[in-house]
Amino acid sequence: KGAQDKKRAKIFAKLIREVTVAAKSGLPDPDANPRLRSAILACRAANMPKDNIERAIKKVAGGDDGEVYDEVRYEGYGPGGTAVIVEALTDNRNRTASDVRTAFVKNGGNLGETGSVSFMFDRLGAIHYPADIGSADDVFEAALEAGAEDVVSNDNGHDISCQPGDFHTVSEALAAALGDPESAQLDWRPQNTVEVDEEAVGTIMLLLEALEDNDDVQ
Repeated sequence: KGAQDKKRAKIFAKLIREVTVAAKSGLPDPDANPRLRSAILACRAANMPKDNIERAIKKVAGGDDGEVYDEVRYEGYGPGGTAVIVEALTDNRNRTASDVRTAFVKNGGNLGETGSVSFMFDRLGAIHYPADIGSADDVFEAALEAGAEDVVSNDNGHDISCQPGDFHTVSEALAAALGDPESAQLDWRPQNTVEVDEEAVGTIMLLLEALEDNDDVQ
């Protein structure tokens, strides 16, 4: 239980950091701030207590700036020719860059320059609903009306994608038609995948664990 509590606390800390940055980037009101609304959805999906979310928003609304976080993106290659994009919110760029570089080097990867792998990914809005929200036809029709580009429905649920610039409009229209999604975020979708051997898979998982264990990495 101690290990689970520690992991949960780390996830909550990352989510609250995003709530704080989102609230500062616009109005501290989710109805007028789409990014904040998306951050709150992520908190709810992780079963974060409502008080934690409200406390973070009120802190920003009250003028308590606290730490100032910069948004940073790192790109590089992992084992087996895999491409990796790392997004972070940090109050110390030098520390985060050093930690991310160490994670890559220790786990068979190489950190590259900005833009070194992102051209192999598509940036898109990704919205997920559970399977029981409606039939594939109903969700497809709602997504089409909302302005989405693609819908994939299966036993795991409904995955809806759209252009990044349409993300907030589409997610709002879908919420009005279907209710709040399980998750809604801007995502990176690889244009191609690569096959890797069993040894590389193990090292890739170690790299991802090292990155996700970093408090700054979102």
